[in-house]
Amino acid sequence: MDSILQKLRNLDAYPKINDDFFSRTLSGGIITLASSLLILLLFFSELRLYLHTVTESKLLVDASRGETLHINFDVTFPAIRCSLLSLDTMDISGEQHFDIRHDIVKKRIDAHGNVIEAKKDGIGAPKIDNPLQRHGGRLEHNEKYCGSCFGAEMSDDDCCNSCDEVRDAYRKKGWALTNADMIDQCKREGFIQKIKDEDGEGCNIEGSLEVNKVAGNFHFVSGKSFHQSNIHVQDLLAFQTDSYNISHKINRLAFGDYFPGKLNPLDGVQWRQETPNGMYQYFIKVVPTLYTNIRGRTIRSNQYSVTEHFKSSELGHSQLLPGVFFFYDLSPIKVTLKEEHVPFLHFMTHICAIVGVSL
Repeated sequence: MDSILQKLRNLDAYPKINDDFFSRTLSGGIITLASSLLILLLFFSELRLYLHTVTESKLLVDASRGETLHINFDVTFPAIRCSLLSLDTMDISGEQHFDIRHDIVKKRIDAHGNVIEAKKDGIGAPKIDNPLQRHGGRLEHNEKYCGSCFGAEMSDDDCCNSCDEVRDAYRKKGWALTNADMIDQCKREGFIQKIKDEDGEGCNIEGSLEVNKVAGNFHFVSGKSFHQSNIHVQDLLAFQTDSYNISHKINRLAFGDYFPGKLNPLDGVQWRQETPNGMYQYFIKVVPTLYTNIRGRTIRSNQYSVTEHFKSSELGHSQLLPGVFFFYDLSPIKVTLKEEHVPFLHFMTHICAIVGVSL
């Protein structure tokens, strides 16, 4: 038994030294104090890293299908009146939506950016006595109103009971509405006077879009858009000048919901037009992102990068449509972000390393 204990003593890697061989000095005390402070600093640094979360990122191929893309926007146009500003979307699948009004709020602003009036878009025509019927006569008592579409009816049963419905009928026919002052519905609603009253004003437009998760674009233009002979054109030409000012400020543009650390490169971006007429284009690459916090809650969102370009009509683009266009495309790579704590064994390993160095 004694031989076994002797062998264990021989394995001692830290043999004790007789006190007679110790010599304590002032420099040694200073070094001991400094090293102790350094050990405490390193310990609390490791403890802080352990208690706080870290975000791990991975790149994966995006295999999702059949999803939609949610776009939130808030854009100010200081030189385009609200009654002429419209929002359109289209994508490579062929789906098109013109003059979108649902989930959109327009705010009339003065030259100083102060809000004059805010209203949700898509308000119908007011009730007015004795409007003009489709057959040419005035509305009689107890008679159902059916307004004329002024030649743009798709069938004999079509009715246009508001100025917007007449404009929609014209758009479907591929016609431009250049004689709004001759349209009974527009005169009854004071549409022309409303446009004139907004002269010199600007418009702030905010809202959201739900689009297919494929490449496409959405754009803000002056006047209601439609296609005619494969050319993108606008109505209300009589109210539009030879020079368009598409200066704008993007207060917010986000693809999907917010998550911690998300940055939107176009938030707060402002551009002022210096040359007459043109098309301002933003080319956006959308990166699908899956964020999971420390509690396991998952947020499906998107990040994006962007480049921009201004195409002036002075360069010979005769069919250029003045407006602000956002062209977006989807990245095939998905980013996953996950909040995690440093594993406890890693924390203990680092602490042991700190203590071991000091011995």
